[in-house]
Amino acid sequence: MPNIWIFRIVRLMASIISHVYFRVEYRGVENIPTTGPFLMTPNHVSYFDPIWISVPVRRPMRYMTWDVMTRKPLIGPLMRAFGSFPVNIDRADRQALRVAAEQLRGGGGLVVFPEGGRTQTGALMKFKAGAVLLAIEAGVPIVPVTIIGAYQAFSFHHLLPRPRKVRIVYHPPIHLQLPAGEEPSREFLRTQTDKLRQIVASALAT
Repeated sequence: MPNIWIFRIVRLMASIISHVYFRVEYRGVENIPTTGPFLMTPNHVSYFDPIWISVPVRRPMRYMTWDVMTRKPLIGPLMRAFGSFPVNIDRADRQALRVAAEQLRGGGGLVVFPEGGRTQTGALMKFKAGAVLLAIEAGVPIVPVTIIGAYQAFSFHHLLPRPRKVRIVYHPPIHLQLPAGEEPSREFLRTQTDKLRQIVASALAT
C-alpha cells in the first residue's frame, strides 16, 4: 500500500506544479467516489497522467503501471511509494490482476489505463477489455476519465514538459451488472469496452 505521508506530500507538490505550470482545470470532480471501491479509467498520453488525475482525489489510490517504469532508478521507488504496482502489458499478468482484485476487495480505488500504454500520435487508441472485466468481477463502478491537452504538454516525443493547458474530465460512474450466475461473454466485454471508450472520446471531441 502507498505510504500515506509520501502520498500527501507528493499530491501537494503535484497540485502546485499542475496548477502553476500546466494550469490544470478539473471538471466533474463530484463524480469521484469518496468511499468504497471503484475503477478509474483514463486515456493515456503522458507519464504525468497518474499525477494529474490524482490531485483532486482525497484518498490513496493504486495504479497498474508498466513494469519497466517501476524498475527505473529514482522514479521507480517513488511510483511504488505513491501506490503503483507493476503489470506486464505484453501478456496476461496474473500477479498484477491479483493485486488489483485485492485493492478493490479492500474498498480502495484503482487506476487502470485501458489503452495499455501511452499514445504516440495523440489519437485515442483501442481499449482493452481488462478494466471492464475487473469491474464486473469485483462488482465496482467505473469512473471514465478524459485527459485533454496532455499530448501538447508532455507527450511520448517530448524530452521535457511544456507549459500547455491540461483539462481533466471525470465522467459519471458506470455500473456494469450481469444476471446472477451469468459469466460475461466476449461480445459483452467488447461492447461495454467500446462504450467506455466512446465516453472518454466524447470529451476529446468537444
